[in-house]
Amino acid sequence: MATTKFKGTDVELVGTEVNVGDKAPVVTVVNSDGLGDVTVGGAQAKKQLIIVVPSLDTGVCATETRNFNSKVSGLSDVNPIIVSLDLPFASGRFCSAEGIDNLTVTSDFRNKDFANAYGVLLGGSVLAGVTCRAIFVVETDGTVSYKEIVPEITEEPNYDAALNAVK
Repeated sequence: MATTKFKGTDVELVGTEVNVGDKAPVVTVVNSDGLGDVTVGGAQAKKQLIIVVPSLDTGVCATETRNFNSKVSGLSDVNPIIVSLDLPFASGRFCSAEGIDNLTVTSDFRNKDFANAYGVLLGGSVLAGVTCRAIFVVETDGTVSYKEIVPEITEEPNYDAALNAVK
């Protein structure tokens, strides 16, 4: 069973673990801009950079989202997607206020299908029921080529490794 840490304490991740070399599960999440469906995973025309955050309403997640928004601005062959469990309305307000325009910001609030399919749902802890902090890169054929479960939820991911994986 995969784990991460929250302030130094181990937290179990629940759901189906997805690893490098696996086919990325196809899941529908909700776009924060208009509540439309967004398909994540599977084979697509562009590589997918799937950025999983617990909540845009935290400092680390907000910083991570702003950083990725800036860092992906020159990448035309990548579809960068933020997935959280925030309500789409809150995510939309965050994106408007922060000028987030290079990322597709989505929510998995309806059924936690993404969180369960990718094994990134936090189990028994004070944060049970939200996602961990993770990055997946999915190739155009639908294969996962990069995965990072950030070891400590309160820390930012390895931006360079994630961006190198999509280039």
